[in-house]
Amino acid sequence: MSTKPLGAQLSHMLKSRGVEVIFGIPGVHNQEMYRGIEEAGITHVLARNEQGAGFMADGYARATGKPGVAYVITGPGLCNIMNPVGQAYSDSVPLLVIASCLDETVATRGQLHQMLDQEGAGATVADWSETPRTANAAYHLIDRALLEFKTSRPRPKLMNVPIALLEAEAAPAADRSVQIAFDAPNSDQIARIAGMLSAAKRPVVILGGGACRAGGLAAEVATRAGAAVFMTNAGRGLYGDDAPLSFGACLSRPGSAEIMAQADLVLVLGSELSECDLWRGPLGHDCPMIRVDLDPQMLMDRHNVTDPVLADCTVFCEALLATMEPSGSDWDAAAITAMRAKWRAETDADRPGIVPLVDALRTVLPPETMIFSDMTQFAYVANETFPMDRPGHWHHPSGFGTLGYALAAAIGGKVGAGDNPVISVNGDSGFQYNIQELATAVELGLSLPIIVWDNGKLKEIEDGMIHAQIAPNAVVARNPDFCKLAEAYGARAVDPRSLEAFQHAVTEALATDGPTLIHVTPETALG
Repeated sequence: MSTKPLGAQLSHMLKSRGVEVIFGIPGVHNQEMYRGIEEAGITHVLARNEQGAGFMADGYARATGKPGVAYVITGPGLCNIMNPVGQAYSDSVPLLVIASCLDETVATRGQLHQMLDQEGAGATVADWSETPRTANAAYHLIDRALLEFKTSRPRPKLMNVPIALLEAEAAPAADRSVQIAFDAPNSDQIARIAGMLSAAKRPVVILGGGACRAGGLAAEVATRAGAAVFMTNAGRGLYGDDAPLSFGACLSRPGSAEIMAQADLVLVLGSELSECDLWRGPLGHDCPMIRVDLDPQMLMDRHNVTDPVLADCTVFCEALLATMEPSGSDWDAAAITAMRAKWRAETDADRPGIVPLVDALRTVLPPETMIFSDMTQFAYVANETFPMDRPGHWHHPSGFGTLGYALAAAIGGKVGAGDNPVISVNGDSGFQYNIQELATAVELGLSLPIIVWDNGKLKEIEDGMIHAQIAPNAVVARNPDFCKLAEAYGARAVDPRSLEAFQHAVTEALATDGPTLIHVTPETALG
C-alpha cells in the first residue's frame, strides 16, 4: 500500500468520493493540500479571497446538488470564509471546508496566522468544527460529513488539519460505502393525516426548501388536498405560480397572516418558517398544523405544531400520496388572484421602479436559467414577483444575509451548471464586497451576465431609518465607474438606458464568452 503525505491523500480521497471541483487559495500553511489536486484529477478554482472561495463552493453545491469543497489556510483564511460558512448554515447548503491549522498553540505565541481558538471560531458558524490528530481521524471526518449531507439537514462542516499531519506520510483512505434507507412514516399516522387533509375545507400547504428534493410530489399533495399554497423563497418553483390556488412566494406580505387565519389546517413541508420567511412573529393560523421536517428543532419551535412528523419530505409525500384521495376545498381562485395582484402592487409601492425591470428580465431569460442574488432591493422585489417554474433555480442568501454573495456564488454555480445559463444579481454596495472575484470569472471565461443595480445608496437602510424616524445617516456612498472597473478586470461592460436595451444586454451576455457587467440604474426603467 503506497503512502503519500496526508495533504495529497485528502484530494485522492475526495476524488474517490465523487468530488470534482475544489475552490480555494493556496498559502504557505496549506500548500500540502495542493500536492495531490492535479494528480487526483480534481479541478481547482482560484478565488481572490477566501470569502469568495466559500461562496463559490456554496453556489456550486446549490447548482449541482453535490457538496461544495473549499481549501483554506490557517487563521485569516479561516476567518475570511466564516461568512460563507454561516450563510451555508442558514440555507442548509452542503459545504465542506478543509483548513490547515497550527500544530501547537498552548505554549507558543506569535506564530504566523495564529488564532486563540481556530476550532472554536469555526464552531460558531459551522454545524461542527473538528481537529483530527491522525490520518484515519481526518478520513473519518470527511466520510462523516459526506454521509451527514445525504441523511440529515445539509449544513456546513469544518475540518482543521494540523500542518505537521498534512506533511506526514499516510496510507490512502479505505473504501467505504453506506446503505441509506429512510423508513416511511407510520401507516396509521399517514392515514390520519390523509383524513385530516380530506376533511379540511380551507387547507393551506407551505412549501419550503426542504421539500425541493421531493419535487413534483409536494405539489401533487397540495393539489390533491385542494389546498391554497405558499412557497418560501427557498421553495420557489415547487408549485406553479399560475396555478389557481397559488399565493406564490408572498408569506412575507402582512396580508398573508389574514389568509392563515382563514385556514382550518396547515401543512408545512420542509420550512423553518423563520423570521426571514415571514418578517413577523406568529404565522397567523389558529388551527391544527402538520409539520414535516428532517430537523427535530423545527418540530418543536414557536409555531405550535400539533402534528409533528420527523421525516424526509420525499418519503413522507410518497407515503401520503399512496393513501390520500383528491378532495375539494372552499378556496376561491378568483379571490386568490385578486389578493396576489394587490400584494404585487404593494411590493411595487414599497420599492418603486423595480417591478418593470424584474418583468423585463423574466421575459428574456431561458426557463432553465439559474439565478444568484445578493441582499439588494432588486432581489427583494424579485423574490415576490418573479415566477419560477422549477425549484432550486433562484438562490438568495436568506438567514445569515451576507453581502457579497451573488457574484462569487454565481461563479461557482456556473462552474457546476456548465452550458446551462446562470446570472448574478447584485446591489451596488454588496457587489463591492467581492468585486475582485471578477478576475476569476474572466480567468475561467465564464459566460455570465452580472447585473449591478446601482441606486447610489443603501436604499433599504435609508428607507428603514426614515420609517423609524431616524435622520438617514451613512447611507450614501461614492460608487466607482462600474463599467470601467469591469473592463479593467477584462470583462465586458454595458450601461443600458432603457428596458429594451436592458433586455438586449442580458440576451447578448448569455451568448458571450466571458462575463458581462450590466449596469442598471433607476433611470433604466424610465428610458
